[in-house]
This record gives sequence, C-alpha cells and structure tokens, in this order.
Amino acid sequence: MATLFEKLGGAKAVDLAVDRFYERVLQDDRIKHFFADTDMATQRSHQKAFLTYAFGGTDKYDGRYMREAHKELVEKQGLNSSHFDAVAEDLMITLKEMGVSDELLAEVAAVAAAPQHKKDVLNG
Repeated sequence: MATLFEKLGGAKAVDLAVDRFYERVLQDDRIKHFFADTDMATQRSHQKAFLTYAFGGTDKYDGRYMREAHKELVEKQGLNSSHFDAVAEDLMITLKEMGVSDELLAEVAAVAAAPQHKKDVLNG
C-alpha cells in the first residue's frame, strides 16, 4: 500500500507544497511574525524533512522534536492554539490549490493536525 508521501507525489510534490505553503504563511497576519527572524531556506528544509517523515516518505527524522523546536515561541512569543490552527489551515489551502483531492486532504489533516502534534508544538 502506498504511503501518504507517495500518494501526494513524493519529494517533488512535498518540496513544491512547502515552498508555496511558506509563501502563504509569510503573508498571513495571524502568524507571519513568528518567522520575522527566521532563515527561511533553513526553515523550508526542516519542514520538507519533517513532512517527508510524517507522511511516510522515510522512517528517519533527524530534526529537533516539535516540543523543543517550538518551546521558545510558546514561552516568549505566545504561540497558541489559534496559531497552530492558522498554520494547519494554510497548509490545507495550499494543498487544495495544488489540486490535492479531498480524500488525501483528509489524510494530511489527520497527520498534520493530530492532537499529539498540537500538544507537542504547544508544549502542552
């Protein structure tokens, strides 16, 4: 059975989706301030690696854990549930604009917005 990564189109599709996603995020007044001092080339690379892992494209992820990666944003910049939801919304809009089917969007949502991921990101 194909992984979600494969169903979405593999590395090429994830790369394109992440690039388009961050174009959207950086225009989103709800969340763009979190990226003001971020090296976006590095951020894109981290996100591509994470989504490749999360969607089943590899069984290895060498990046920081979500809790660690977002701890300072929660403590010093007030990252909260509404921001997490805005990021998830931007991802879903991006994928929909890329022509991803509703069936695959539901699979992405189940992974990206999983309660455990939200809890980890928000240091809950």
